Amino acid sequence: MPRPSRQQRLGAEFLGTAILLATVIGSGIMGERLAGGNVAIALLGNTIPTGAILVVLITMLGPISGAHFNPAVTAVFAIKGEMSGSETLGYVVVQVLGGIVGVLAAHAMFDEAFLQLSTKVRVGPSQWFSEWVAAFGLVLTILLTLRANAVAIATSVGLYITAAYWFTASTRSPIPP
Repeated sequence: MPRPSRQQRLGAEFLGTAILLATVIGSGIMGERLAGGNVAIALLGNTIPTGAILVVLITMLGPISGAHFNPAVTAVFAIKGEMSGSETLGYVVVQVLGGIVGVLAAHAMFDEAFLQLSTKVRVGPSQWFSEWVAAFGLVLTILLTLRANAVAIATSVGLYITAAYWFTASTRSPIPP
């Protein structure tokens, strides 16, 4: 099978990132609306769709673009020498644009204001460390699963992200200790 064209790879990254962000934001909105104030149920309602859509997106778009959907993942493959500088830049640009489109789509589907600021405080050393742990684990999952069993990459990434929603403070709510 010939390697997909640059436009196909960039299109897959754009589409995959847009769908992923629409799913993360949309399921977050739906979870909040249906959970009746129970933040654990809201998080569960966000976690399951996110892990599931990652399996679907990686399965269908992985053969086209590698299914990075994240500049951190793209950076790792660039550092490994598997992507040129121009391809890396192209991926990051379409990932950012796809992310914006996905967020706007989710807001439109749920009749939310297109542009809004989060009311959840997500700053501080523990938050940054948590983000680092989540990103490190994602990259480690990708690299080691590719080495051990490339066929399992979609499932491994989907399951890792599902777990990371719960074992990191990356998605923490402003709940007092």
